[in-house]
Amino acid sequence: MDDSSDRLVIRDSKMAVHLRTVECNDGTQQEKIVILHPGAVVILPLTDDDHILFIKNHRVTIGRTLLELPAGTMEPPESPLDCAHRELIEETGYQAQAINELCAFQAAPGFSTERMVAFVATDLKHVGQRLAPDEDIVVVPIPRREAFERLRDNRLEDAKTMAVLGSFFAKNPI
Repeated sequence: MDDSSDRLVIRDSKMAVHLRTVECNDGTQQEKIVILHPGAVVILPLTDDDHILFIKNHRVTIGRTLLELPAGTMEPPESPLDCAHRELIEETGYQAQAINELCAFQAAPGFSTERMVAFVATDLKHVGQRLAPDEDIVVVPIPRREAFERLRDNRLEDAKTMAVLGSFFAKNPI
């Protein structure tokens, strides 16, 4: 990063917010917010009885609870696969014997460097949730067909969940 065009605004344990000066096509300069993020994972846990484990996750930023797939931020030098194993247990209470990469995508490229890697987790064993003190998460098993219908009928709001379900159902049609 060029220090002359990039200024740290705030940093926390997971990410940093910078103001980056960029030159526009007309020669003027503008400041853009850039969030430097270590990356994250999202997991599609598929049970033996063909249910997908969703979570109800309260989101302080929007003041309500969303139905989502479990996900979390990587803790460098943690790999995406190690993060997926950790987050699956923390948020759902299930450990997977098999986790396979499904896809990867930029979560919000207009302002963040966050790259998400999605996994499908199978052969699940219940070991108990390990929620962080600030997490309020309830596990919701949903039949695979119903998950597809919720996606198709626009009954989901979480973008990462929609993207991962879309990729999963494109490769595994109902």
